[in-house]
Amino acid sequence: MTICDHSGPREWVENAVRLIDADAQRSADTHLLRYPLPITWSVQLYLKDESTHITGSLKHRLARSLFLYAICNGWVTEGTTVVEASSGSTAVSEAYFAKLLGLDFVAVMPATTSPQKIALIEAQGGRCHFAQRPPEIYSEAAALAAELGGHYMDQFTHAERATDWRGNNNIAESIFDQMAQELHPIPEWVVVGAGTGGTSATIGRYIRYRRHHTRLAVVDPENSAFFGGYETANADYSTGMPSRIEGIGRPRVEPSFVGQVIDRMIQVPDASSVAAARHASEVLGRRVGGSTGTNLWGAFGLIGAMLGEGKSGSVVTLLCDGGDRYASTYFDDEWVRGQGMDLGEPTAVLEEFAASGVWRG
Repeated sequence: MTICDHSGPREWVENAVRLIDADAQRSADTHLLRYPLPITWSVQLYLKDESTHITGSLKHRLARSLFLYAICNGWVTEGTTVVEASSGSTAVSEAYFAKLLGLDFVAVMPATTSPQKIALIEAQGGRCHFAQRPPEIYSEAAALAAELGGHYMDQFTHAERATDWRGNNNIAESIFDQMAQELHPIPEWVVVGAGTGGTSATIGRYIRYRRHHTRLAVVDPENSAFFGGYETANADYSTGMPSRIEGIGRPRVEPSFVGQVIDRMIQVPDASSVAAARHASEVLGRRVGGSTGTNLWGAFGLIGAMLGEGKSGSVVTLLCDGGDRYASTYFDDEWVRGQGMDLGEPTAVLEEFAASGVWRG
């Protein structure tokens, strides 16, 4: 009898899972905020506030799930260097969890990444590796992980499978639990953007699993490939262009994007996303990011249609991250003008909607 045994001590793995679970236990669930619409309207809007995670964004959930998935698959163990292709919030959150576990973390990002983003990643203990061409971040991340004997986390492939979509405190279960005592506890619509596609996949699957009548709308910014891929049913659809709305939109349809669980996709101009982020920031008394503006533009359009049809109900979307990260971009008039954006028309649309419920977006 010949035996090949690759098993080894599990003390590190067991402690790593414990540390991640303990971190989750120390964190209260994120708030579900009621967005202030006129009391006479028959529709209510809610924002799931993901900015309250310790790393400041929705990507904290993804990073936690990715680390647990990689550890329990045996890909990450003691001393593993973790590598990710990301210049944004995912890298910040993954750097946090790597530091928690005593692991080195490297974010592979375009050479043009802003100093503010680099600083956020480094503040969590990560380091940055720069690719000269943005489309090469995937291959460079994989190559660097191989060179270092580490693990390429690959959020764009693993996001849709790392989270248990049937429950286990995922974002969908949290939303529906928090809605239970509201006037319309089962939303007519949930509205989200897609970066990896993992959040929309989780919510879409959960809706079907729980047999809710809720429909899922995914909003997509300019230059992103998700809308075109959904419209043409082409998983290889590509624009080759980066999104200006951080956290959502991709130049290609990512492997984690599951279009079959999406009921509607809405293309949102970048000027509309920025105008909606600014509008909501004034209403809420706090800055929200550009992806939240994209979500709200889509949500307002759906609410306007419901009001026009005399329907009542609720709509839920996400407050993905705070707007202070974008003080030098979305909230800077000079930057906006430099991008060729005119916020006048979308701002007028938002003001008319707020006053009358009529949507002309």
